[in-house]
Amino acid sequence: MKLLLMGILNVTPDSFSDGGRYQNASDAVRFALQMIEDGADLIDVGGESTRPRAEPVSLDDELRRVLPVVEELSAGGIQVSVDTMKPEVARRALAAGARVINDVTALREPEMREICAGAECTVCLMHMKGEPRTMQESPAYEDVVSEVREFLLGAAHQAEAAGVKREKIWLDPGIGFGKTVEHNLALLRNLDKLVETGYPVLVGVSRKSFLGKFSGTGVLPVEERLPGTLAAQVLAQAQGARIIRAHDVLEARRAIDVASAILGYPAGSISAV
Repeated sequence: MKLLLMGILNVTPDSFSDGGRYQNASDAVRFALQMIEDGADLIDVGGESTRPRAEPVSLDDELRRVLPVVEELSAGGIQVSVDTMKPEVARRALAAGARVINDVTALREPEMREICAGAECTVCLMHMKGEPRTMQESPAYEDVVSEVREFLLGAAHQAEAAGVKREKIWLDPGIGFGKTVEHNLALLRNLDKLVETGYPVLVGVSRKSFLGKFSGTGVLPVEERLPGTLAAQVLAQAQGARIIRAHDVLEARRAIDVASAILGYPAGSISAV
């Protein structure tokens, strides 16, 4: 069982949890290096917020935020993922040394599929209902588990048809992206349905709002969602998730290692990007 821990690095002013903290490239790189020391296997750099009701940013702004960080981290031998839905950002980031493209639209743009196939990079295909600005406006499904599974399989087959290698494809059910609390819980309860596809499954639940709704004292603020985050991450790991995307890397690493010992998985992390 190979399990990767992906550290989240948002170089944005408006991300829901850490927006505005690392807009300076040197500060962002310093924090990324700390995440590596704390146990991250790779760093996911994002220059455009995809939180609910987020406004899009220009290509130039996203490039300005992302490229200096990608260049410096990659030059230092760190494996870098870039969280983007823009083909030109993907192209430039891959040229700067990125190894993974994490696209919340699941490579919806044909140009994005061509770029990733040509670069032979790893891709993460995520399910999202609608767009960031509208995705939480009354999302509805007849069967969220089967619909998300079929969407992701379709996106994977489309990517393969464009030349992306099967072994380079990860699937992400998109927890919190156009889903209610019950939708999120159903996807996490039935994560094995995605794992059964044979594609590595990434789970990103870190600090998300639905985790703050079970305290009995109202919705917990972002800074109080770590216990719920760790519980969800460990349960996802137990169901076969292969990549965990987290803000709190040190705590996630320790939880992963304890869970691995209990589940009988090999100790430590194994990089497989």
